[in-house]
Amino acid sequence: MTWASPVRLWLLVGVLALAVYYLLMQRRQSRYAVRFTNLRLLDRVAPERPAWRRHVPAGLFLAMLALLVVGFARPTAEVRVPRERATVIVAVDVSTSMLATDVEPDRLTAAKMAAGRFVDGLPDEFNVGLVAFAGSAAVFVPPDTDRGALHSGIERLAEGATGVQGTAIGEAISTSLQAIRGLDNQAAKQPPPARIIVLSDGANTSGRDPVEAADDAVAAKVPVHTISFGTLSGSVDRGGRPIQVPVDGQTLRDVAEATGGRYHEASTSEELRAVYEDIGTSVGYRLERQDISARFIGIGLLFALGAAAGSLRWFSRLP
Repeated sequence: MTWASPVRLWLLVGVLALAVYYLLMQRRQSRYAVRFTNLRLLDRVAPERPAWRRHVPAGLFLAMLALLVVGFARPTAEVRVPRERATVIVAVDVSTSMLATDVEPDRLTAAKMAAGRFVDGLPDEFNVGLVAFAGSAAVFVPPDTDRGALHSGIERLAEGATGVQGTAIGEAISTSLQAIRGLDNQAAKQPPPARIIVLSDGANTSGRDPVEAADDAVAAKVPVHTISFGTLSGSVDRGGRPIQVPVDGQTLRDVAEATGGRYHEASTSEELRAVYEDIGTSVGYRLERQDISARFIGIGLLFALGAAAGSLRWFSRLP
């Protein structure tokens, strides 16, 4: 936190002086009360009350003054602000290996559930699109603010949805970049601030080279966040015979590092949700320094109301 008018903070010295004066006055009143010999008169002048009550209004009043001084000094802080036209593309692997049950109930179902929660956690003004990929990639839902259409697209994700078997991470990135370029009429000349999130469980086995696709993402200034989902013990059943499909995240790691994104590993549904939450705090935002003096002034006014209410309730007078 910084201050636009730091010299005004010197007014806090005056607040401190008032606090010291109050303490001295309390001490003087205590000494004055002890000099009374007429107990009935003493009870009228200073009736017995809980000691803390008489200090609450004054304490709140002094706190109010301090907060108002801080607000008067115009404090500023960096605030996360959603970017205009911010666009997020979620690319989900729908290859056969995503049917492995090493993650309950299976990798794909868990991925769909986590993606739905992630989408719900993003600001309503974010454009969010959905890409499915296996041996090829396809845009399931173009980037838009319509969350209903996006959830419907997530529900339609299924093994073999793209019609070609394999794992085409490079195609997923390229297709996501195309979806971003088609966001609106301005996208060609003024690309929106965008992020791509790729979730997969294996290395690239078909389609375009992920390194080349990553180069395109770098040129478009679109970081690619990647999630390696699954465990080394994963397997799928094919004709009654288990086929091992261990997770392999090296390609995803290379893509994330090349594009300035982040690489994550998740081996459970809970870990995947945590990964999405972590990504959600970084995509589509910018840091902007804003005046936050209203926060201090607002709290100060609440303290003023508290001081007034305490005085009226306990002493039938304002501080």
